[in-house]
Amino acid sequence: MKRRTFLKNTSILGAGMLASNMSFAAAPDFPVVRVAAGKRHFRSKAVDAAIKTFHSKVKNPELNWLFENCFPNTLDTTVYYKEENGQPDTYVITGDIDAMWLRDSSAQVWPYLQFVNEDAALKKLIAGVISHQTKCILKDPYANAFYGDPNKVGEWQTDETTMLPGIHERKWEIDSLCYPVRLAFHYWKKTGDQSIFTSSWKKGIELTLKTFKEQQRKTDHGPYHFRRKTEKATDTQPMEGYGFPVNPVGLICSAFRPSDDATIFQFLIPSNFFAVTSLQQAAEMVKTIFNDNALSQDLLSLAAEVDAAIQKHGIVNHPKYGKIYAFEVDGFGSAYLMDDANVPSLLALPYLGSVSQTDEIYQNTRNFVLSTDNPYFYKGTAAEGIGGPHVGQDMIWPMSITMRGLTSNDKEEIKKCIQSLQQTHGGTGFMHEGFHKDNPAKFTRAWFAWSNTLFGELLWRTYQETPELLKA
Repeated sequence: MKRRTFLKNTSILGAGMLASNMSFAAAPDFPVVRVAAGKRHFRSKAVDAAIKTFHSKVKNPELNWLFENCFPNTLDTTVYYKEENGQPDTYVITGDIDAMWLRDSSAQVWPYLQFVNEDAALKKLIAGVISHQTKCILKDPYANAFYGDPNKVGEWQTDETTMLPGIHERKWEIDSLCYPVRLAFHYWKKTGDQSIFTSSWKKGIELTLKTFKEQQRKTDHGPYHFRRKTEKATDTQPMEGYGFPVNPVGLICSAFRPSDDATIFQFLIPSNFFAVTSLQQAAEMVKTIFNDNALSQDLLSLAAEVDAAIQKHGIVNHPKYGKIYAFEVDGFGSAYLMDDANVPSLLALPYLGSVSQTDEIYQNTRNFVLSTDNPYFYKGTAAEGIGGPHVGQDMIWPMSITMRGLTSNDKEEIKKCIQSLQQTHGGTGFMHEGFHKDNPAKFTRAWFAWSNTLFGELLWRTYQETPELLKA
């Protein structure tokens, strides 16, 4: 992407992205678009060192530029660290929306976990994310996004659900309670630090278990309902806000997908897989840290029940691909065969530790979701990848291409994913929410930190494992 092409294609830079008088980064053809050093929210010596190492070893100037822009983007632009009563507390916005999603905030800092033992400040930052998420969950386990100000009344206060001050949005999504467990578990495994796992954190786990059980809907709808006055069908739930009927077979209902779009059949299989993994991880933590065998067993029992229900109700026989995992089911025998770009997705199951990469049903499913038999897989003149209803027809999410690379053992496939992302940043030097399959300059969300950092994760992993794939 030459400098003149960059200037021609780029009409805006996302909030916080500063073109510093068109000075240059990795090579003269690539203008500096990373936020200026004095305006970065947080500096990690370990992440800076990784960028320096990448630059010194990788001879592809555009990938050097993209890595420096994307990998630290969460730290540069979205984290707000403070200490309360001597304890770390970190509020993380998603990018161009001043709210903290439990999902996004976990995923945004996830790629930095590998550096925490060599960067004390970074370790405290991530500990602060875990602590702040605990406060959010205790406020309302059904909410997906929160404000930094616990008393703020936001734009969705008219939604027909139980909105509290400090809540940005209250779309019930299973993964909102799974991601904080994933982050906490791997932080604990990586550092051995138990200091942040307080009685409040344990109460958050107990509330997570309670919420999951409520949403199995074995006796009634449970306490959650959601309706919104909107022209977008994907932004509200039918049937008085409880969604279409499900048969209580042991699976957990999710009113919304990780895209924040409403489910059709509420047993969302990728999120139920994620719940199984998270329940198992939480069980290990409460048993080891709190010596609470009873709670640990309750968590494991639910995990086993949900897993058995997935195997019984979440697998379908496809005439072309054989046994594959459905995206959504209702427990009555109906299944929705598709995949969405957002994570958890069927494609991302190995990335989340929910299935083996070599699992036969996963491989069949992967073949399906990466084909035009998936209604949200788009092939265009610019790229191919998975999108979803959230931003419309023919819009590919870079996240899906990144996830394809992160879940592949095929060097050629990984290389093609990286090349595709290198060619579709629309002249901005950053990843986006979605771009048109035929025109990368037509994109949504100029500032989307999760997508940026995730791409950085793919580049760093590739550098460590197969650096030959990063040649110019």
